[in-house]
Amino acid sequence: MTAAAPPPPTDLDPRLLEVLVCPVTRAPLFYDRARGELISNAAKLAYPIRDGVPIMLPEEARSLED
Repeated sequence: MTAAAPPPPTDLDPRLLEVLVCPVTRAPLFYDRARGELISNAAKLAYPIRDGVPIMLPEEARSLED
């Protein structure tokens, strides 16, 4: 059995990126297009983007400390 391929990169509206901030720290986010995530360096969290929608819930975020 083979692993599922990662989803193709999603384009994110640059205007949306300008207004989104980390819900934990209120710091700016970095868009990682290749992984389809919004990165908060301050909180060390990566928020997923699913079907073009950023999921800004801390419990859905991936820890960058792993």
